[in-house]
Amino acid sequence: MITLTGIGKRHGHQVLFVDASMQLNPGERVGLTGPNGAGKSTVFRLIVGEEKPDDGAVTLQKRLTIGYFRQDIGEMSGRSVLDEAIAGSGRVGELHHELEQLQHDMADPDKADDMDRILERFGEVQPEYQDLGGYELEARSREVLHGLGFSDAQIDGDVGALSGGWKMRVGMANVLLGNFDVLLLDEPTNHLDIESILWLEQFLKGTKSAVLMTCHDRDFMNRVVSRIVDIDSGEFISYTGDYDFMEREQGLRSAQKEAAFARQEAMIAKMQRFIDRFGTHVAKAAQAQSRQKKIDKIDRMEPPRRREIVAFHFKQPPRSGEDVARLSNVSKAYGEHSVYRGFDFEIKRGERWCVMGQNGSGKTTLLKMVAGDLAADAGTVKLGSIKLGYFAQQSLDVLDPGKSVFEEVDSRFPLESIGTKRALLAAFQFSADDQEKRVSVLSGGERSRLVLALMLFDPPNFLVLDEPTNHLDLVTKELLVRTLKDFEGTMLFVSHDRGFLRGLANRVLDVSGCAAGSAPSIYPGSYVDWVAKTGVEAPGVHS
Repeated sequence: MITLTGIGKRHGHQVLFVDASMQLNPGERVGLTGPNGAGKSTVFRLIVGEEKPDDGAVTLQKRLTIGYFRQDIGEMSGRSVLDEAIAGSGRVGELHHELEQLQHDMADPDKADDMDRILERFGEVQPEYQDLGGYELEARSREVLHGLGFSDAQIDGDVGALSGGWKMRVGMANVLLGNFDVLLLDEPTNHLDIESILWLEQFLKGTKSAVLMTCHDRDFMNRVVSRIVDIDSGEFISYTGDYDFMEREQGLRSAQKEAAFARQEAMIAKMQRFIDRFGTHVAKAAQAQSRQKKIDKIDRMEPPRRREIVAFHFKQPPRSGEDVARLSNVSKAYGEHSVYRGFDFEIKRGERWCVMGQNGSGKTTLLKMVAGDLAADAGTVKLGSIKLGYFAQQSLDVLDPGKSVFEEVDSRFPLESIGTKRALLAAFQFSADDQEKRVSVLSGGERSRLVLALMLFDPPNFLVLDEPTNHLDLVTKELLVRTLKDFEGTMLFVSHDRGFLRGLANRVLDVSGCAAGSAPSIYPGSYVDWVAKTGVEAPGVHS
């Protein structure tokens, strides 16, 4: 379907691809991986023709239709969410709106003189629309939008009133509704909650479209893809299997390369010792020269490359009191919509609560009330003797856009050594060059990493985290889980990342029924145990 052959591509002085080749076949679901800046998004732009290769060729099957979900979506306004989803769904969406206009024109007496042309056009459009499944389009659109977390009120409401994250979901719906031959998905889980991620897994496993995607969600990748293409030093390396399989294979290949490199180095060193010892020895000079010629002819192996993970010893927080937080008879509503009624909940030292629940069930509201960013309508929220650290997406706004990454850390911790501060940033995947970047040019993931680094450098003993892994790549997510596993404080968090939930949660709070007046469901064990007991990975969503 899609073939990239001998691709060469530069961005300025940066070389992305060198004689790189890959292929996407009908019905395949392929994950595209590689470190930040390796060129994953560039691959998508090459396929859709937004960029051209410097060398090589990109070949697409004739009449191939491509749906492309990207992180930068256009402006959305002036339509309902349903109409916007349909309008952006490719050819079938275009025909849907043209048929609506033609039907309107046929009922307009002022257009009687133009009726022959209108009827003729209707006769052309209607069969194609039917062939593309258009008459089921509205029902499918509602099903997809529900799957992506939209309520009926949102679906029929103004798309312009949505936040950026929800507009991204509409952009996702556009792509899923289009019956495209190929789906290009650039980080499709970034703006989804766990319920929508689980739904999308099932959708993609059932689609007839070929799928090429990047994703920072290990579980999602493992469940959806059957092949990985990894961008490694400008080449495409294919692995027939899921993400875990690729990691195992890379580990084996790396070990083999290291062993081969070590053997060659040892052999060369042995010959060099002979040359150094006997090079001027009359009886053995000829042997020494022979060995020197062998060394000169050896095709020297490159030292194995490793993606270095910088270790950093984070401080432990001060010990808190036994009672960390208590909510007593708390009520909270937004207009007519009641979220909590007479809610009682307490958090003890050392507990790590993950908060579960569908959209609108009040997860973020709970975190905001505990963090003091939102007042309860009734009842009390009382914190114990604690030092609070609160991470939410608006936390990124506390960064100074005019400072560099290093200057931001330096200004917060002026008494710490420069080496310690640079080591902290390196641990959060900021290279020496990255540390000189202005905050204003950082991506969402880079800003999240910087805020988390600042928070954990001088750690509070009570962490309240609202989707801390949004935009983080897999390496940084796994670093964060490892770091927080050793954290001796208390945690309350919302996350859509199952690796984060599995690694950290030792208590589960399900607030799904609170808005309906039911008491929260409390499970006094880990997320892993909760999944085993309930048979679900999120409330109301069966695996």
